[in-house]
Amino acid sequence: MATLLCFGLGYSAQHYLATYGGRFERVWATVRDDERAANLNSCAWPRFTALTFNGMVASKDLCAAIAQAEAVLVSVPPDVSGDPVLAFCAKTFTQTARMRSIVYLSTIGVYGNYDGAWVDEDSECRPSKARNCQRFAAERAWQDLSVRTKVPVAILRLAGIYGPGRNALQNVRRNMTKRIAKHGQVFNRIHVTDIAQAIDAAFEFRPSGIFNVADDEPTPPGDPIVFAAQLLGIEPPQEISFAQARSTMTEFAASFYADVKRVRNDKLKSVLGVKLKYPNYREGLSALHQDEKQTTHAIPDT
Repeated sequence: MATLLCFGLGYSAQHYLATYGGRFERVWATVRDDERAANLNSCAWPRFTALTFNGMVASKDLCAAIAQAEAVLVSVPPDVSGDPVLAFCAKTFTQTARMRSIVYLSTIGVYGNYDGAWVDEDSECRPSKARNCQRFAAERAWQDLSVRTKVPVAILRLAGIYGPGRNALQNVRRNMTKRIAKHGQVFNRIHVTDIAQAIDAAFEFRPSGIFNVADDEPTPPGDPIVFAAQLLGIEPPQEISFAQARSTMTEFAASFYADVKRVRNDKLKSVLGVKLKYPNYREGLSALHQDEKQTTHAIPDT
């Protein structure tokens, strides 16, 4: 596919473009304000164009990009009004004949609480938090669009994202994290490099359906913090109970501890053929630490 349109240029989408953007002859990406679009257009590569989409109106340029795009990556989150991309662009989607594949980035949060049991793509979704209910509704809306347009839509449900600039190493080094213990609590995680792999595979194989994008090893929340401290050669933060930490946590932060599940990723491997580069947090953090050391000791160009 020669042309790509990214709705939203967040952490995962940026990493995908940095790794696989060269596969496309032309790339458009939306950002929320004109200033950022102008900055990106002044320094980005020649085949890239940033367009403004604030979730409230679709410009003529954006509609033209939709009509020309063969692949579409959607990472814009829904809100109380629904999915903003579909709210303002659905008609254009149904009128284009060029589009061959859509990839929608969702979250494993749509499964809700399973009290630590394993879930896969066939498990019932029973989200309890408003944002996850909105995300599940958006998934169904994109699936409905797929039925109407006959364009395959791959929904990638992402686990907790980490990678360069966003990881336990940085948080421990800056004393920006708590080591919270809650009995039975585990989380899946996923390195942004493996997210990029999953997106690329979805565009290559053009499947319709849902895929969990998660690592192989759900573990307690404090484990990556302890491991990161070991890599840095410092003492990890003192472990505290969730009850102790709760009084200083925002409602948003505390909500992540309400659901407990273990997420299977077999379909990601068997259908999309993805071999995780970082199947657990230890391999991911070790690679990030090595990259940091190499950057620190690199000799600057003269």
